[in-house]
Amino acid sequence: MRLARALLHRPTIVAGIVIVMLFTVVALLAPVLEPYSVKSASGEPFAPPSATHWLGTDDAGVDMLSLVIAGAQNSMLVGFAAAFVAVLIGGTLGIFAGYKGNWGETTVTGVTDFFLVIPALPLMIVLAALFGQTIYHIVLVIGLLSWMSVTYVVRAQVHTLKERGFVGRARSLGAGDFFIVRRHILPHVAPLLVAQTVLTVASAVFFEAALAFIGLGDPARVSWGTIIENAFLHSAVSAGAWWAIVPPGICIALVVLGSFLVGQGVEEAMNPRLGSAHVSPKSFSLRRATAKDEA
Repeated sequence: MRLARALLHRPTIVAGIVIVMLFTVVALLAPVLEPYSVKSASGEPFAPPSATHWLGTDDAGVDMLSLVIAGAQNSMLVGFAAAFVAVLIGGTLGIFAGYKGNWGETTVTGVTDFFLVIPALPLMIVLAALFGQTIYHIVLVIGLLSWMSVTYVVRAQVHTLKERGFVGRARSLGAGDFFIVRRHILPHVAPLLVAQTVLTVASAVFFEAALAFIGLGDPARVSWGTIIENAFLHSAVSAGAWWAIVPPGICIALVVLGSFLVGQGVEEAMNPRLGSAHVSPKSFSLRRATAKDEA
C-alpha cells in the first residue's frame, strides 16, 4: 500500500498508467468500438479525414479509425503475452541465480550473456521466418528473446534481499529455500517484476511492429505494424495519405512512452537513489540554497 501511494503521487507514473490503461481498454472493447467493419470498404480509397471517417480510409477504402482500434487489440495482445513469457523466464532465472549463487549464478549469467551478444531483431526475423507468421509464434519469438534484462535486474535485487535480517531469521528457524523464496523473496521482487513487465510490453509492441513492417507479421490479423506495412506497400506516402501511416505510428509511440513512464517510475519508487542520480534544476536550486545556509 505504501508503494501504491508513492506511485500515485508521481504525475509521470499516473500519466503512464492512464496511457497504458486507455489502450488496454480500447483493445478489450475493440469489436464494440469499431465504427465500421475492417473486412470491407466503407469509403473511397485514401479518402481524407472527414465527419464520416474521422481518420480517413486506407487504399482499399477501409475506415482507418476501425483499423487502428482493431490493431490495438492484436498489438496489445502481443505486447502483454510476450512480456509475460519474458518476465516468467527472466524472473525465474533471476531469482534462482540471485538466491543460489555459486554454480547456479555462473550458469545463468553465462547463458544470459550468450543471448545478450546476439542481435535481437535479426534473430527475431530469422526465427519468425522459420516458425511461421502466426501471432502465437510471434509472441514466443519476442518473449524468448526479451528475458535477459529481466534476469539481471531481478538477480541484483535478490542478491540484496537474501542478505536481509528477516531472511536470515527465517533460515535459522529451519525454513527451506522454497518457503523463503515464496514468502520473503517473491513479495519484495513482485513490484520490480511489474515494472519489468510494463517495460517489456513497450519493447514487444515495437518488435511486433518491426516484424510486421517487413512482412513477418500475422497476415490474418490487423495490427499497427501491418497497417503501416500495408500503407507503404500501396504508396500512401506518394499519394500524400499521411492518415494511413501517422495514426498507428502515434499509437505505438504512446504505448512505448506510457510503458516507459510506468516502468521507470516503479523502479525509482523502489530505489529512490535512481531518482536522484541525475541533476535536475529543482534539486540543483535546493542544494545551492542549502549550501548558502550552511555558509
